Amino acid sequence: MLGGASEASALARRIADDPEVEAILSLAGATANPAPAPIPLRIGGFGGAAGLAAYLARERIDAVIDATHPFASRMSANAVAACRAADTPLVVFTRPPWTREPGDRWVEVATVEDAAEALGAKPRTAFLTQGRLQLAAFARMAQHRYIVRAIDRPAEIDALPFCKLILARGPFSFADELELMKRERIDALVTKNSGGRATYAKIEAARALGIEVVMVRRPPAPEAPTVFSLDEAMAWIRTRR
Repeated sequence: MLGGASEASALARRIADDPEVEAILSLAGATANPAPAPIPLRIGGFGGAAGLAAYLARERIDAVIDATHPFASRMSANAVAACRAADTPLVVFTRPPWTREPGDRWVEVATVEDAAEALGAKPRTAFLTQGRLQLAAFARMAQHRYIVRAIDRPAEIDALPFCKLILARGPFSFADELELMKRERIDALVTKNSGGRATYAKIEAARALGIEVVMVRRPPAPEAPTVFSLDEAMAWIRTRR
């Protein structure tokens, strides 16, 4: 299982209780202190699609589950190519994207660079939750005050001259997100459309407070069968036995 999203953690817990499934969870290593895993864990890259294909053959892997983050497009593309080369079944286990609800003030953009531009010229206080990478895109918009939330200290944090770093791991409650946005006087939320419930409370809090959300659209989905629930993922695994 290629991990990196909450779906991977949930599926790992379910698989750990199934004596008929032998599984390995693989993480890229982007997070310095990943959450504990209930199944064997490997950390690090494979060396592209060719390296992953070689790993699948060497370890005699019967099936691959891509439960990476919806924005981990390079890893997902490598998984598709590697599984084709190794003739190994592949399924994508992810969450549906968020959709606009009544009261939402979304500005949808294609990239993080576009998100930085969308904040505009007038100084604002922006809450950046789009992940630990790509903060440098906001450095040229130095007129804004940035509240950055991440699991680990981002390497690019020093590129932002006027910012506050909050180190925290989700999920976050609606009450907590509401209090944070009020306390920091947030007037713009920047996020990727990751989907799922783990971080949706920030979207709900922004809606309740009438805060603008700069939403980075997802990249194209991988060319592979896709499931959206634990039961569907487990059912797919059973068909591989």
